[in-house]
Amino acid sequence: MGTTQLESVPEPKYWHLKTVIGEALDTEFSVGEILPNERDLAARFGVARATLRQALEQLELEGRLQRRRGVGTTVAPPRMGVDVSTAQAQWPGTGEEVWQPVDCVLAAPPAAVARLLDLGEGAGEPVHTVRRLRMTHGQALAAEQLYVPAGSVPDLTAIDAPSGAARARGVLRELQRLTLEGQDRAVELGSARADDARELDRLPGAPVLVVTTRYLARGRTAAVSVATYRADTCRLTFGDAGDFGIAS
Repeated sequence: MGTTQLESVPEPKYWHLKTVIGEALDTEFSVGEILPNERDLAARFGVARATLRQALEQLELEGRLQRRRGVGTTVAPPRMGVDVSTAQAQWPGTGEEVWQPVDCVLAAPPAAVARLLDLGEGAGEPVHTVRRLRMTHGQALAAEQLYVPAGSVPDLTAIDAPSGAARARGVLRELQRLTLEGQDRAVELGSARADDARELDRLPGAPVLVVTTRYLARGRTAAVSVATYRADTCRLTFGDAGDFGIAS
């Protein structure tokens, strides 16, 4: 790596430096590669370390870099598309998905989910709760809780796999036997809870995107998904016709 000196520019020095480093990320580094230390980077670009930190922080906010505990600053993978349209409804676990089933337990859903499932007086009734992770380049970028009432998967048995990933796959398989009539979604910005933060390698309270999907079959809500995405690694997409996204 050669030495690059910044010339006098009208914009803040750290902002111009951000652009220069961004170009280097595109041409000299690969996804997951660890950047040189701050001292070496500051020397390469001829700037103070405070200016360098500002540029790196901006690149992290834009999802170009990741600061991983115990690893250092690495090049982030491309932003992951999050389809928030309802034009092409399909059950979880179908299509070309990159979600990995992790676990499945019987547990009472949160009150807000119970209302979406129309459990009414049975709000404390346990439902099948499937935990999945969405992976890319070996990193978890999203975590999902899929809530499925027993009535949606009446033929599911607990003989072979009462819990775990095998049980999760069984619930998804049985759910797909239903004819999906439609779905609706809500998207909101939130803060990572402790369990999600741990799985997504974020600090608790870090910004996340929460996508809640309600799946409809037989004239009722058959399942509810609550997926939590790292806000720095995703972009929103809106269907196949006239696609557009929100990304950096």
